[in-house]
Amino acid sequence: MDLARLAALVAVLGGAVVYGTDVFCAVVQRPALARVDDRALVEVMGKVHLYGDRRMPVPGVLSIVAAALSVALAGWSGHSIAAGAAATAVGLLLLWLALYLRVSAPINRALTTAAEAGDVPANARVLQGDWDRVITTRAVLQGLAIAALCVAFVT
Repeated sequence: MDLARLAALVAVLGGAVVYGTDVFCAVVQRPALARVDDRALVEVMGKVHLYGDRRMPVPGVLSIVAAALSVALAGWSGHSIAAGAAATAVGLLLLWLALYLRVSAPINRALTTAAEAGDVPANARVLQGDWDRVITTRAVLQGLAIAALCVAFVT
């Protein structure tokens, strides 16, 4: 296996962790949270984000770095289709990151802070609703990035 394909494989594995998490949140967590009271929502999501925001950057950054490495290595070795597919994945992953940083991360911090303080903000449902509005888009971006990385791997 050449290094460009190995990098694409590593990117897929890192991205799969994030993708699976986002799909779970969109498909299971979102409807489940709609059925709990505000205190439970803040407590659970605050704790989820407390751990998630500490641990999820590892596979996410690994995926972006490995995808970028795959672009460089595939391009250097003359595999233009693989380089293009990996570059597409990098673009999609960077869009995901921008969406996360602009929308999700501030909400994560607000819910974590509230949970740690034992507070229930008056806008807890609004915060969660804003978070929920982008989770499907985040999952789609991750899924498309993984598909592009699979193309890079097989070409």
